[in-house]
Amino acid sequence: MANMLQLRQLIEDVLANDKVDGQELATLHREPYAVAKIDHREADLLVEMQKRLQWVRPAFEEFFYQAIKDHLLAGGLLTAEEVTWLRQMLYADGRIDDREKKFLHQLRGEARQACPEFEALCKECLKA
Repeated sequence: MANMLQLRQLIEDVLANDKVDGQELATLHREPYAVAKIDHREADLLVEMQKRLQWVRPAFEEFFYQAIKDHLLAGGLLTAEEVTWLRQMLYADGRIDDREKKFLHQLRGEARQACPEFEALCKECLKA
C-alpha cells in the first residue's frame, strides 16, 4: 500500500508541474515495478496521469506503453475484461492515434493468447 501512496503522490507532483522527466521518470520506472509487476490499480493511475498531462515527452510515452503492455501481458492471456479496460484507455480522447496503433501492433505480436474481443478491437482500431 505504501507503493500506491508513493505512486499517487508522484503522479500529483508530475501533474502539478505538467511534465515527466529526470527524477520523476526514474521513480516511475522503479515504483510500479517494486512488487515485480504492475497491478490494475497502478495501471489505472498511470493511465490517469497520461490522460491529464498536457505535454507527453517521448521517454514517458515509451515507459507508459511498455508498463501497460507489461500489465496486460502479465497473466499470459488477454481477457475480455482487460480488453474492455484497454478499449476505454485507447478511446479516452475519442480517437485512435498512430502511437496507439503501434502499441496495439506490439501487443498483438507479443500476446501469447488473446480472446476474440481483443482481435475485434485490433481490427476496429487498426482500420481507423
